[in-house]
Amino acid sequence: MESSFLDVAPGGIESTRFGRREVQIWRVWLNTTESALGFYRAALCLEERNRAERFRFENLKRSYVACRGGLRVLLGHYLGCSPRDIQLICGQKGKPALRGMSSLRFNVSHSGDLALFAFTLDCELGVDVERLRELDDLESIASRFFCAAEASELLSLSPGDRRTAFFRCWTRKEAYVKAVGDGLSIPLDRFQVTLLPGDPCRFVHIANDAQTALQWTLHDLELAPEYIGALAYQDSPRPTTLRPAVGAEQLPAIVGSDEGG
Repeated sequence: MESSFLDVAPGGIESTRFGRREVQIWRVWLNTTESALGFYRAALCLEERNRAERFRFENLKRSYVACRGGLRVLLGHYLGCSPRDIQLICGQKGKPALRGMSSLRFNVSHSGDLALFAFTLDCELGVDVERLRELDDLESIASRFFCAAEASELLSLSPGDRRTAFFRCWTRKEAYVKAVGDGLSIPLDRFQVTLLPGDPCRFVHIANDAQTALQWTLHDLELAPEYIGALAYQDSPRPTTLRPAVGAEQLPAIVGSDEGG
């Protein structure tokens, strides 16, 4: 669905970018040109540039620069400022956030060549993307990290269906962990999500509490061939816009960044 826009912006410039309660999700391919990488690198703060240099492998360095720079371009779009002026902090639980009192909330994930950026107002959210790939120890990973019911459901499937179901479960769980912002302090076996083909995407329980699970919304995201994604937030279902996938070199022009040249 397309975004609708508010006529007034009582909460600031970002309020004009969203329909009421809307979640907007951007898909960006990170494999990009040297020119685009140069632009994104210039948008990073000194700490981010230093972090990029610490990556041992060139492909990881390039992905980090394009992903972090893309986040800054999109935040600049919503806040009406230059990407270079964005001030990011780590919250009390380590989740990236904006410095100050903005109502804008966001989350980021990337896997392979695809980055996912989710934005909304006044609601913490989490997003995760995973590139489908072969895992020799898929069943043992599930037994170690999933709750017993999830691992049992996964093993009930034919071997040919397990890979997709595994990543479906993994992205749903990671999206929740990222929405809460507690990172590795939340054991993945403390809550249950659906994973079987045909089952609605939802939480079964959170810390063995089905009522708490009802307070959360979980969405599958159809992103690209061989990629699986999920979105989680603690609210009733919000209108969600999944924007067409674009190359990192296209993004500044699409959002009208005044530094995107």
